[in-house]
Amino acid sequence: MHFIRAALAPVALLAVGALATGCGSPSGTSNAGEPAAIASIRVTTTPASTPAATPTPTTKATPTTTATAKKPTTTTKRVVEFRTIPFKKKTVTDDSMPKGEKTIRTTGVNGTRRLTYEVTYVDGVQTTKELLKQEVAKQPRTQVTAVGTKVEEESGSSGCDPNYSGACVPIASDVDCSGGSGNGPAYVRGPVTVVGVDIYDLDRDGDGTGCDS
Repeated sequence: MHFIRAALAPVALLAVGALATGCGSPSGTSNAGEPAAIASIRVTTTPASTPAATPTPTTKATPTTTATAKKPTTTTKRVVEFRTIPFKKKTVTDDSMPKGEKTIRTTGVNGTRRLTYEVTYVDGVQTTKELLKQEVAKQPRTQVTAVGTKVEEESGSSGCDPNYSGACVPIASDVDCSGGSGNGPAYVRGPVTVVGVDIYDLDRDGDGTGCDS
């Protein structure tokens, strides 16, 4: 906005002589015969000074910081594990071995199973574990135990068991000492000497002689 301040110079009106009471004489003189002098009016205008514009301070924009969430780190890897496969047991009969005798023909050995997994970790923590495949890395071996069933008969004998001497121990499904607590079905009166395998368990104290008490 501009402001104008005007200065008005005073006007000096100089009258030479006395002014006549009447005016407007065509000759331009007063009634007294004296000329009238009219001072001109001069108006001097002084331009107002325009104040310098004050610069408006510029506000620097503050950058807005947006928090960015950390993205989880996911990794996967394959893991191999081994499991034990227990061996099985099997019993077979052998008629070439004396009845009641036992022996391990084949020693059992455990096997091994291999399992492959895919494991996923998120920021180092396990989240999933998926089985991809499994296979037998080592086959187990079955343990085999043989039990003898052979009953030998001496030529011309009356059916006495050759595992004993001193008395005739009959060949039967089971033999007990006479006068004892056994329930047979066959019995023998001792004492008898064990010369083979004590398949009837007549020598309870293991001194080599059965039915001696």
